[in-house]
Amino acid sequence: MEEKIKYSFSESASRENTNAEKYTLREELFNTKDVMPVWVADMDIDTPDFVLEAVKKRLEHPVMGYEEVPNSAFEAQIQWMKEEHGISFELEDIFYSHSVVASMSVCVEAFSEVGDKVIVQTPVYPPFFHSVINSNRKLLKNPLKHDASGKYTFDIQDLKSKIDKDTKLLLLCSPHNPVGRVWTRSELTEILELCLENNIVVFSDEVHCDLVYGSNKHIPFSSLSDKARDITITAQGVGKTFNMAGFAMSSLAISNPDLKKRFKEVYERIHFAQGSSLSHIAFESAYTHGKSWLEDLKIHLYENYKILKEVCAEYPDLIKISPIEATYLAWLDCRGMALRDKALREFFIQEAKLGLNAGISFGREGSGFMRLNFAVSSAKMSQVKQRLQNALKNYRK
Repeated sequence: MEEKIKYSFSESASRENTNAEKYTLREELFNTKDVMPVWVADMDIDTPDFVLEAVKKRLEHPVMGYEEVPNSAFEAQIQWMKEEHGISFELEDIFYSHSVVASMSVCVEAFSEVGDKVIVQTPVYPPFFHSVINSNRKLLKNPLKHDASGKYTFDIQDLKSKIDKDTKLLLLCSPHNPVGRVWTRSELTEILELCLENNIVVFSDEVHCDLVYGSNKHIPFSSLSDKARDITITAQGVGKTFNMAGFAMSSLAISNPDLKKRFKEVYERIHFAQGSSLSHIAFESAYTHGKSWLEDLKIHLYENYKILKEVCAEYPDLIKISPIEATYLAWLDCRGMALRDKALREFFIQEAKLGLNAGISFGREGSGFMRLNFAVSSAKMSQVKQRLQNALKNYRK
């Protein structure tokens, strides 16, 4: 029996001077380079070696011309989704995209008209807002509810009261960024029933679906029923799971022939083409060889989350961490510090020397919160812990 490889995440390569977004934009965003960036959602963890080896092998061929995505790449993803998440897609239902955000914008244009309403459930990843507003559609905000423990749920009654004949599309974040929820079957079913009753199409951003912890289980929205599959566009990919955002390759799955036709009209007009030949190779390698690596990664990430949780538990009057079920993004409730949003952001920059996402950027419901990306090596996590502890200790004084 082949021995299982044990992956270590104790150290990671330096990303200084590599044109990494989170490092090159420090001064522009935080007015200083003297911060550890823990904001944008990629990992300060090395991309898997089996992915890089596959790319190196492809580079032995000297021609880098136009290439089609090979069927084998999407077949590897289809097999992964079947084994990991219990859903089967057909090859002809899969579309290449360079990013989930681009896919979302295409869907807003394809499945609504100017002036129509599009549902977003706040606080949520900022491009959910931008894709609607920039397309001259109307935002229909359905804020999430949260309890004393910090756990968020859908507000179904609020959504029922706001839907009307002009509501055409719901942008679902599942698992949810930034609040870290893995929606249950019953929660998703309530959303499905409303959408079916009101002829609303669902764009389901499931890019964090592989980063789920413990007994929680990601349920693809389109797996709820045949009717769910008929109204759903599923966005997924390797960018978050395997730290491969730089390969700029994701996919969409659309089963309904009518939705597929409407999507293709916009998709082909924009001309997405087929992406990079190196991305095709990397994408296929990740889905073919990534299971063991991901299992070890999730153990490491959850340990990092527990470290943050312990720090927050030392200062419960100042900061609380929302319970996490998925993603590597900690949602920090800092309202106990009684700081306005600008001052709160400056506290983390000046006192903790950490560059986080301001919660207010995820919508008004994020006021008083901050988002911290804990997908870092053990060595960097020790620094994050120390900086946060020192800052909170000094603030209490």
